[in-house]
Amino acid sequence: MAFAVSYQRIMEAILAIIASATMFYFGNGLEPWWPLMWFAPLPLLLFALRSKWWAAALTTVAAMMLGNLNLWSYLVNTLGSPVSAWVRIFLAASVGFALAVLLFRTLVLRGAVWSGLLALPAFWVTSEYVRNLTSPHGTAGSLAYSQLKFLAFLQLASITGPWGMSFVLLLFPAAIAIGLHLRQSSPKRALQVAGVGIGVVALVLVFGLVRLAMPTQKQMVKVGLIASDEKANVTVTDPGADTERLFRDYAREASRLAGEGAQAIVMPEKLGVTLQGKAAGTDALLQSVASHTGATIVAGVVDVDPPVKYNQARIYTPGSGVQRYDKEHMLPPFESNLTIGTTRVLLPRSQQTWGVAICKDMDFESPSRLYGEAGAGLMLVPAWDFVVDASWHGHIAVMRGVEEGFSIARAAKQGFLTVSDDRGRIIGEVSSSSAPFATLLVSVPAAHDWTVYQWLGDWFAWVAIALLVVVAVQMARLHRKLSKPQIPAYQA
Repeated sequence: MAFAVSYQRIMEAILAIIASATMFYFGNGLEPWWPLMWFAPLPLLLFALRSKWWAAALTTVAAMMLGNLNLWSYLVNTLGSPVSAWVRIFLAASVGFALAVLLFRTLVLRGAVWSGLLALPAFWVTSEYVRNLTSPHGTAGSLAYSQLKFLAFLQLASITGPWGMSFVLLLFPAAIAIGLHLRQSSPKRALQVAGVGIGVVALVLVFGLVRLAMPTQKQMVKVGLIASDEKANVTVTDPGADTERLFRDYAREASRLAGEGAQAIVMPEKLGVTLQGKAAGTDALLQSVASHTGATIVAGVVDVDPPVKYNQARIYTPGSGVQRYDKEHMLPPFESNLTIGTTRVLLPRSQQTWGVAICKDMDFESPSRLYGEAGAGLMLVPAWDFVVDASWHGHIAVMRGVEEGFSIARAAKQGFLTVSDDRGRIIGEVSSSSAPFATLLVSVPAAHDWTVYQWLGDWFAWVAIALLVVVAVQMARLHRKLSKPQIPAYQA
């Protein structure tokens, strides 16, 4: 009999690992199928409520490690990270998730079901927020990015940022797991907990649908994007003749887009190298297009001013000198030799304000929040992706637009030319490899839309931290209560 029970538990653990790992693998990562993430933790949570704590922990770690194999090739082969880096990153994440599951398990089994409901999402959001503050990759690891195509849910970012999205995403399976666990012993309580989880999701989706249905801003701007993935153009071209040749090719395409009505034109990051004091030739090419057509042009370069180098966006506007924006957030180790920028660039227009950022800057809340506070309604973003992460990394920027109330025109080589609005809708998108010089020309709303998140910032992350403290206090109380010796009642 004991052998049969043990065999049954082993099979349950294996099934939980397979089910959750499969849903994490396909529901998160570079090409997520977003519905899976709503249920990915559920098999682990149900198993945890039926097993020993150590079995729950081992099962969770195993499932998370297997599920995160979806990023193995990207980290090891594409980014060139050592295998030890993948193990270190995802073992830490898996252990963290296991601790959250154990906290959930202990509280629910000891009768503190409402604290148990909050434990998993509060713990995980706290860890995401801490990682955001300490990691060179900012918010990039958040579970919220698995939901970018779920537009009704994405609107929650305008209130809470990614933190509220991750919280609700984990609250739902926790509520379902508790409901299924209590359905026989306490059906009324099971219905209450499951109802709260489903009700919160319903309220969020109603808000999202209403926000999506609101009229689009009428201040429209026609934006043009250009990128070339020809072999000679997916490197950083040498200064002098090579960079001038490339700029001449881009200037030709920019003239054509401006002739079709483009008011703002964005080109990729790091097209070539310019030398301080010797960029007159390349600048003249795009400045001439801007002056003759009235279009604003943004192009990315590596600007060398010995002994420092900048990942820089050069901005050409009619009737004024060349402006520059220096990238704030670098991609280690590839950009560790570049100097970090510290200033914003705002381009005032009639009843509008445009801003400029570069690629990885959009993985972070700053400079996006500063641009939102300044009233930017359109962000012009040169970028450079790695082909395989074109959808994932290219679309991270979409959430910044929802959070801060602006549209985004992002032009990436080895990625996508993407234009999105402040609701996260993709207005236009083409692959940078779709033509020798891929182009996109679309009209996009350019008026700033105020959001709660822009006003209050990371308030929900701090709510999650406070909830985790409350849950920890409840856990301590339960522990003291159980460890306190019971004094038998006096009998006459």
